[in-house]
Amino acid sequence: MNYLIVGLGNIGREYADTRHNIGFMVADELANQAGTTWSTLKYAYYTEFRQRGHNVHVIKPTTFMNLSGKAVNYWMHALKVPKQNILVIVDDLAIPFGSLRIKPKGSAAGHNGLKSIEQLCGGQDYPRLKFGISDNYPKGRQVDYVLGPFDSDEMKTLPALIEHSVKMVHSFVNIGIELTMTNLNTK
Repeated sequence: MNYLIVGLGNIGREYADTRHNIGFMVADELANQAGTTWSTLKYAYYTEFRQRGHNVHVIKPTTFMNLSGKAVNYWMHALKVPKQNILVIVDDLAIPFGSLRIKPKGSAAGHNGLKSIEQLCGGQDYPRLKFGISDNYPKGRQVDYVLGPFDSDEMKTLPALIEHSVKMVHSFVNIGIELTMTNLNTK
């Protein structure tokens, strides 16, 4: 069985450790723990590994956040991965920092990466792992906030949250979304 794990973010060093790039950070740790390396392929950085008889394909789109759907659509079809076996890892302003929630579907809620995936992949019915980044910014400063680095207090807990996210990805592949939601969603 094929799975496609998609870490959302923006390419370029200026975005490397920003809140909007948490999907890339989780994907990097997933690849690191699997002992794989990234290749630059069509529309994405790509890696893969086997886990309990499953082929796990991981991408970090190189299309920039607003065009993420282009990469997801391409790889979904190239690898023949059904939508229910795709997991998109994304930052979420609407939930508190430290909350990790996996869901089988949902709206884009204003997130441009998810909007692009909806438009190009046929709707909202694909799983996503939402990494809470909170909405702790002054009015009109949302872009600066999401494209800014985590603060020093957040940095202290970030490694454990990324580790828990990786655990959630493995659980999604091994036992499915329902049990992962029950066992591993936080707050």
